[in-house]
Amino acid sequence: MAAVLVWVVTAATLALFLSGRWWLPEAINAQARSWDSHFNLTFWIMGAVFAAAQLALSWVVLRYRSSGEPVAESGSHGNNKLELVWMGAAAVVFVGLSALSTAIWAGVHLERAPAGAMRIEAVAKQFAWNFRYQGPDGKFGRVKPELISDANGNPFGLDDTDEAGRDDITMAALRIPAGTPVVLEMQSRDVLHNFFVRELRIKQDLVPGMRIPLRFSADKPGTYEVACSELCGLGHHQMRTQLIVMGKEEFQKWQQETLQQLGVITAPESR
Repeated sequence: MAAVLVWVVTAATLALFLSGRWWLPEAINAQARSWDSHFNLTFWIMGAVFAAAQLALSWVVLRYRSSGEPVAESGSHGNNKLELVWMGAAAVVFVGLSALSTAIWAGVHLERAPAGAMRIEAVAKQFAWNFRYQGPDGKFGRVKPELISDANGNPFGLDDTDEAGRDDITMAALRIPAGTPVVLEMQSRDVLHNFFVRELRIKQDLVPGMRIPLRFSADKPGTYEVACSELCGLGHHQMRTQLIVMGKEEFQKWQQETLQQLGVITAPESR
């Protein structure tokens, strides 16, 4: 009976694994697809090990089930060579999978951003996100901590006497053009926060007092949730915004319309 139960549990687990219905959401960039490939490799290896172990367990249960007779003393204390082989194989698999994942992580966090990457500043605070874009001059304006005011719509502390900052765009949602490399320069104003987009397979802590860059791109236009995945206070569950991936022409149109609303550029005259 115990062996049959092991078979049923093993079969149900493998069926759930192979169905893929509970799998991850669609990946929207190359790094995310690399993580998914590594994830799948790990699960296939662990699935094979799991199935083999359960089959061996059920065989042992059947082979050595009780016959109602006293168990004779065998004097066996295990097979040291076999145990060493199993430990060595497990170590090779563990170290190999770790090395592969480290290579993907290094590609995301340690490689330099390509020339011409879009730079966007992000600031997190309890319990909101804000993002700042460079204007047509390609520069971020000067900021002063004493000018920070959420009530006045100045979460970055922009100095309005600085000409370079007059065309900066500040938004509560993150908009980027599809296929364009982005460097997100992130800061926290109060406690530890975390930038998490599940479709990018990215999580990055924002540490108070540090300016942390995160390089990524997104290939598929759409709207995706940006969540804080680090417990940051009583309102942590409310700390979310959107990553809006737009076509390049659509993004340029949004940028032009926003600059017109700010009075930085004038709208073209209709004929």
